[in-house]
Parts: sequence; structure tokens; C-alpha cells
Amino acid sequence: MTEEFTAGTAATAAGAAAATLDPVDEAVRVRPATALRPYVAWYSGYRQRGLPPALHRGLPSPYLTFILTLDEPLTMAGHPDPAQPPGRYGTLLGGLHTAPALISHDGRQSGIQLAVHPLAARALFGLPAGELAGLDVPAEAVLGAVAARLQEAVQEARDWPERFAALDGALLRLARPSGAVPPEVVQAWRLLRRSGGALPVAALARETGWSERYLQDRFRRETGLAPKAAARVIRFDRARRLLAVPGPPLRLAELAARCGYFDQAHLAREFRALAGCAPSRWLAEEGPQAVKFRNVQGEGAEPAAEWRA
Repeated sequence: MTEEFTAGTAATAAGAAAATLDPVDEAVRVRPATALRPYVAWYSGYRQRGLPPALHRGLPSPYLTFILTLDEPLTMAGHPDPAQPPGRYGTLLGGLHTAPALISHDGRQSGIQLAVHPLAARALFGLPAGELAGLDVPAEAVLGAVAARLQEAVQEARDWPERFAALDGALLRLARPSGAVPPEVVQAWRLLRRSGGALPVAALARETGWSERYLQDRFRRETGLAPKAAARVIRFDRARRLLAVPGPPLRLAELAARCGYFDQAHLAREFRALAGCAPSRWLAEEGPQAVKFRNVQGEGAEPAAEWRA
């Protein structure tokens, strides 16, 4: 009894001492090494301590999600596919999706997220992004022991520059250029990105010389989404980034016009469908004045880097 009481008292004292420490809220976003930019758009490093517990929506985006945690696992309270049970991940690889993921923390979280171009999945992971569509899996399920080595490389580094340099080196050794992605799919993806998701499937088919049905099949196989769904995600991603730019928020009618929505009501419907809530609620919970998650989908509305073959 004495031993148990002593241990409990010590734990309480340690918790009280930790609560008096200044909160940690670090967020660093950088481009990878030049040779890796055909594969990865950016690295987002994050470390938070002593903050209120929070729940974050991981929103649909035009990038695969690859997370390497540092000190504690990532807690997935809900996946884009509701059939997947909640879980905790030391590493996570997620495909393109059209529903939000729910991520929670107890006041602590740390890691590095990589925004991976979906057409680079073959070169980095050895499979098309279509095989990851709507899923979140431990990275080791795809990369095997390589995932553990990547995580060890960033965990052993002393600071953010050293972590990013270690990640550069490890990924440069991993990346293998792949010619398996059909050039027609590359062209269709580029056209969608450059148009902000505005081109219809018929226009993409004309540009590639494929039939609409064949284009949809091959495009889905390589990216995980059909062209129409990819266009929705690209358009939504731009809208939510513009909405989160610091300063006076854009009026929704103006935002809808800038991002190619028919009207404000169309934007609101799409936001509810893809984010699971209204734009005003998301902005209040996770906008620039309410930052409580640093890992997923860093702030900013700058144009996304394009994938290059």
C-alpha cells in the first residue's frame, strides 16, 4: 500500500509540475530537397505540449498523407472510411479521400507530415495511389522495414533542420522513378490542377485522346479518385485554404466565385459534404484564430506544387 501511494503521489506531483511548464507549440513547413520535389510537395513538422485536448478534421486534399510521429502515436478517432475502426499509429499512410478524418490529441502531439503527390506513389511506395483510396494504414504495411528506418532517422535528429535533412536523405535513397504512370493520366491530373478543378471529364478526354470511360478507369486506378471526384477535392482544397488565410475572412459569395462554385449555397453544400461541417464552424474551430492542430494540412493558400514525371 505504501509503495502504491508513493507512486501515485509522485505521478500527481509530476503532472502538476508539467502543467506549470510553458506550452510548446512548434510548427515548421519546408520544401524537400530539389530532387524530391517531383514526389513530395512539402514537409510539415509539428510539436505541441501543454495545450487543451482537441479534435481535428483531416480534410480531403490533392495529396496523400504520410505521417512519421516523433514522441507519441497519432490517434485516429475516425477514418474517411467509417468501416475502419479508430486506432493509434506510429506511422500513417493515407490515400485520397472525399470525407474527413478525425484526429484527436490529449494536449500533446509531434511528428512530420509529408504531402505526397498521388502520381508519385509508385515511385515512393511501389504501388498506385488507387490501392490506398479512402484508407489509412500503418506505413510499414506498405514500406515494410523502410518505414521504421525513416521514423528512426527523424526521431534521432536533434532539431527541425536536422530532421528534415535526415528525411531528405532517406527518401532520396527510397525514391525510384517509375514510368508506369500513363502519360495521359499525368496530363489529365495537370490539367485539373491548373484549372483549379474546373475542367469537365469530356474536356479531359478530348485533351488526352482517350474515351471518357477509359480515362475514368485509368485515372481512378492511379490516383484513387475518378476525375470528377478529384476536381471536387481540388476545388474544395483551394477554397478552404483561402478561407483560412489570416486576416478578415472572405465573404462566402466571393469565395464561391473565386473557386468556381455556382453560388454560395453550392460552396456551403460541398463544404458540408467534404468537411462534415459548415464553413463557419470549421473556421471557428480550426481557422487561423483557433489553431490547435499543427500536423495536418498546414495553413496557407499558396498554389500547390505540381507533380512532375
